[in-house]
Amino acid sequence: MPRRRNLPDELDPRVREFVEQLRKVVDRAGLGLGAVADRTGYGRTSWERYLDGRLLAPKGAVIALAEITGTPPARLTALWEPAARAWNGTEPPRDRTVDAGAGPAVGAAPPGRARAPQGEFGPPPSQEPRRGAAGGGRTALFLAGVLGVVTVVVGAFLLTGGGEQRRTAGASGTPSPSARAGAVLPSGVLCQGSGCTGKDAEAMGCGGGLATTARSAPVGRALVEVRYSRTCGAVWGRVTQAVPGDVVRVTVGSRRASGTVATSAETIAYTPMIAAGSADRATACAVLASGEGGCTG
Repeated sequence: MPRRRNLPDELDPRVREFVEQLRKVVDRAGLGLGAVADRTGYGRTSWERYLDGRLLAPKGAVIALAEITGTPPARLTALWEPAARAWNGTEPPRDRTVDAGAGPAVGAAPPGRARAPQGEFGPPPSQEPRRGAAGGGRTALFLAGVLGVVTVVVGAFLLTGGGEQRRTAGASGTPSPSARAGAVLPSGVLCQGSGCTGKDAEAMGCGGGLATTARSAPVGRALVEVRYSRTCGAVWGRVTQAVPGDVVRVTVGSRRASGTVATSAETIAYTPMIAAGSADRATACAVLASGEGGCTG
C-alpha cells in the first residue's frame, strides 16, 4: 500500500483513533483509493482527505466503507460518533477550512451555534427600565418614558434598515446568520440549499446515504446519473465507468455545472452541486472522450 502522510499533530485523540482505524480497514482490504472511491460512491479526493485527517468522513462514507470491506459497521460508527463530537466542538485542525470548501472560518461559531453580528440587537427592553427605576417620583417616570421612545426607535430601525440589509443578503444567495442558526443539519453535513451551489457533494457530506439517483442513462460504456440529496437540497451529475477526458454536466433551468475525469486512476467524476428543491428539472449529460454523448432525458 502507498505510504501515507503523518496525521496532523493537533488532531483530537478521538479523531486520530478513528482515522487510524479507517486506514487499517482500507489497508487490510488491500484497496487503493481509486477502488475505495468507486465502490463507496465517495470521490477519491474526499477519501484522501478523510484518511489524512484533513476532513472528517461523513457517517454515510464510513458505513459504505464497512460494507465493501466486510467490516461490522458498528465497529466503525462507535469510533465515528465521539470523533464527530470532537471535530465539531474544537478548533478546526490545520487546513480543514480549505479542504471543506465551506467550513466555518477561524473564530466563527461551531455549526448550529451561530453568533449574532454585533449591533444587530438593541439592549433588552426588560433590562433598561431598571436603570430609571432606582430614582423616584417624576424623575423615574420621565426616564422610563425616554427609554420607551429609544426602544421604539431601535425597533423601527431593525424593522426597516436592519431588516432590509438582511433581506438583501438573502437575495444575493448568502444565508443570513438567523437562517444558519435555524438550520439543523445532520453531523458531517456542511451546507444546505443555495449554500451548496458550486461545492463538492462529497466534501460537504451530501453524498453517500444522503443521496439518491433520480434518473440515469447509459452513454456508450459509461453511465450518467442525476444525483439528488433532499437533506442538502441540491443536485449534481455523476458519470461512472469513465476514462480520462470524459465530461459530465448537470443542468437545472438556466444553471449548469460540469466535471471531468482527469487521470487514469479515476473511473468516476462528479459535477459541483446546484441548489434544487427536487430533481424534477435536473438533467445530466455525458460527453465521452470517444465522442459519444447522451443525457438522462
